[in-house]
Amino acid sequence: MNRDTPACRRMIDVLNGITDDQLAGATPCDDFTVADLLGHVNTSAVRLGAPARREAADEPGDSSRELIGRHVRAPATAWQEPSAWQGTADVGIELTNEAWGRIALTEMVVHGWDLATATGQPFELPELTLQAVWEYLTEFLPALPEPVRASWGVVVPVPPDAPLLDRVVGLAGRKP
Repeated sequence: MNRDTPACRRMIDVLNGITDDQLAGATPCDDFTVADLLGHVNTSAVRLGAPARREAADEPGDSSRELIGRHVRAPATAWQEPSAWQGTADVGIELTNEAWGRIALTEMVVHGWDLATATGQPFELPELTLQAVWEYLTEFLPALPEPVRASWGVVVPVPPDAPLLDRVVGLAGRKP
């Protein structure tokens, strides 16, 4: 399954384009600086790759952008195995591995866009990748309890004929 490789590759490109003087900058992800969001991406990459590898989810701790890039690459590789998408795993809560894989993809796309936007970098992905995230978000977000849903931010209305990336980030509470 090649669902998350383009998103992880693009995330790594964005990570490599972030400069030290941008770390204190704001992001479209409320209450997160670029540095905060890098920490979140690092944790997400390590924790969300664990179900694919059939390992316990560890906490990565602080790390450099280079190490974060390696952490992002690891789940991209692990999720390539068809068996990674089978079964269930507990990463704080127990979900199917298919759900964890979709969450991992969504994290890379939405937060990749957040970081690219915050640091003035382009962010493009294949339509197939964006479609997978769109389908997941339209299914996942309405099912969340309100306190959890609120952490995503208020849905930003985007015209139905807007580019799919704009619709994805609008649904995730960002202004495209």
